Amino acid sequence: MAGAFGFKGCQKIHGPQIRNLLQAKDFFLFDCDGVIWHGEKAITGATTVVNSLIRRGKNVVFVTNNSTRPRENYMHKFYRLGFTDVMLEQIFSSSYCSALYLRDVVKVCGQVFVIGCDGLRTELQEAGIPCVEEEEDQPDATIFTCPLAADVKAVLVGHDDKLTFLKLAKASCYLKDPECLFLATDNDPWHPLSSGRILPGSGSLIAALEVASGRKATVIGKPSRFMFECISSQFRGVDPAQCLMVGDRLETDMLFGSNCGLDTMLTLTGVSQMEEAQEYRNSDVSTNHSLVPDYVVDTIADFIPAFEELEEQSN
Repeated sequence: MAGAFGFKGCQKIHGPQIRNLLQAKDFFLFDCDGVIWHGEKAITGATTVVNSLIRRGKNVVFVTNNSTRPRENYMHKFYRLGFTDVMLEQIFSSSYCSALYLRDVVKVCGQVFVIGCDGLRTELQEAGIPCVEEEEDQPDATIFTCPLAADVKAVLVGHDDKLTFLKLAKASCYLKDPECLFLATDNDPWHPLSSGRILPGSGSLIAALEVASGRKATVIGKPSRFMFECISSQFRGVDPAQCLMVGDRLETDMLFGSNCGLDTMLTLTGVSQMEEAQEYRNSDVSTNHSLVPDYVVDTIADFIPAFEELEEQSN
């Protein structure tokens, strides 16, 4: 991918270049954490950028690997933080896309064993996907004594802050059946916390289960193409050449954009920084080049002067 203006990767763009990009693109895909908010605080200028794009008639969607909350909860968060023009159909989380995959692609006929939070289960239930009931295991329960559900046709792994060894053991037993699907909402290895500590991500849980089962999970979320296929199925006329993927993580957001044929923009308000992008750009390993962004900005608030220029031109 060469970028819409002929240069590739790790070059910061400013005023007129951002203005031209805004005019050239019809679809803007945003990651959430680290791009438009940190926790319960919107990144400065993010609400102005998102609301301005929507009011200008641009198609704006949000693609997040966070599977811990249903889309309805995301709607409340957007509104709470000032993103008042965002609608439910613009939100594509890995939990929502996992539900669509199970319902519409593989058309699962049976129960799904879920390792994940309540938000993931909610999305599956709203899509009519039957989940194995999560009963309270006895304190002394082991894989030798606990019951296993019948008719489990898929194991789905997402972020689970109540993970137990018994859950992993049950999932491993279900996956002994080669007909049982092994799916993952995402493979993010870790997430940064405001304290400077990190939180293990879904990828760490998947790795444990892949070793135990001897199988590889099918990943639904970024950087898999399926999330873009979900968007294309619900928005008419989505042309990859008219899309810009804006994210903060090279190995997830930039690779997702590259896999889907989208131009990519890295913001420096989240996980990845310029030095890492430059290392990938200069790498002798060709596959690393897919992780290099087409454009770099300090923050999506850098869009605001471009909007002001467009306003002046129209007056």
